[in-house]
Amino acid sequence: MKQIAILGSTGSIGTQALEVVAEHPDMYEIYCLTANNRVDKLAEQARRFKPAAVVIANDAHYGRLKELLADEPDIKVYAGKEAVDEIVEASPIDIVLTAMVGFAGLSPTIHAIKARKTICLANKETLVVAGELIQRLATEYHTPVLPVDSEHSAIFQCLTGEDGNEIEKILLTASGGPFRNMTMDQLRTVTKDDALRHPTWKMGAKITIDSATMMNKGFEMIEAKWLFGVDASQIEVLIHPQSIVHSAIQFRDGAVKAQLGVPDMRLPIQYAFSFPQRLRLTSERLDLFAGPLEFHKPDMERFRCLSLAFEAVNRGGNMPCIMNAANEIANRGFLEERCGFIQISEIIEQTMELATFDAAPTYDTYVESDREARKIALGIMENI
Repeated sequence: MKQIAILGSTGSIGTQALEVVAEHPDMYEIYCLTANNRVDKLAEQARRFKPAAVVIANDAHYGRLKELLADEPDIKVYAGKEAVDEIVEASPIDIVLTAMVGFAGLSPTIHAIKARKTICLANKETLVVAGELIQRLATEYHTPVLPVDSEHSAIFQCLTGEDGNEIEKILLTASGGPFRNMTMDQLRTVTKDDALRHPTWKMGAKITIDSATMMNKGFEMIEAKWLFGVDASQIEVLIHPQSIVHSAIQFRDGAVKAQLGVPDMRLPIQYAFSFPQRLRLTSERLDLFAGPLEFHKPDMERFRCLSLAFEAVNRGGNMPCIMNAANEIANRGFLEERCGFIQISEIIEQTMELATFDAAPTYDTYVESDREARKIALGIMENI
């Protein structure tokens, strides 16, 4: 029985991971669940899966969680961000699924790597912010980092059995989100409700907005650079509205391998848990007769956030960290109707121009850069 810790169990990835665990009760057991604010849902999950421990990162909810689990004496209840860092180091844990959203996922991922836990990485921002540091630590501590994003899982699956074969190009697919056919004038008037209606995937609010701006694909490009040891210039983004081809690899002989499947995040989650085995999964099967598959080039002017991600990774240092922090502020601002859709990229671009650049950042640099960039981005947004 593999013991699993799920960081961010109440979100979209976390809940689907629990479905995978429920389908294979003979193979997986939940050791720990964590959430930030959704205390009632966390308690409900704890009652069903009986973990050894639960952690609510926002310690203001500690009393409520204790009350909800008062009749579950075998489940230990902790609170605070430091408790999340500490719980991933628990000796029984085999696998840590990092499904927390944003910069908050960086510290517990580092702690889990140092504790030599298998990392199933669903937190994009960890590699966006500190990819070089994470890869160095993973090598130093001999810790496997397995991708959970559907695109990176697809690339990972295509590379299995290809040891030593050179990657010429990564073909990173994107649905294009709900606004892929809109003009700039139309984008100026879209609302958060428009942006939250993703045509293909059911995801949390933050990542759904990132998909609409295509910043999410910029994050995935940076992730791919670090996960698969390629340069950003070797990554090509393709708009693929059907979300059937999850990504592909072009090798130096011109051969292209792709991974196809219906849009279902349980598949990459389960593959990360079971690698190198493939387990049964009760799910819809792909029907290639259902319709055509389309591929288009992204418009880098209309979707400026994707272009900014390439600029950030090419500059290197702490610039992706600055970009990520500004995006978290602008994304939240749009959801709270404090800025418009087009202004998300404007806030990010101005923050990247104003924040302090460091070509050789340490962990402390990332923490300070995140703090500074958030402050700058908030100031820009308030003056729009």
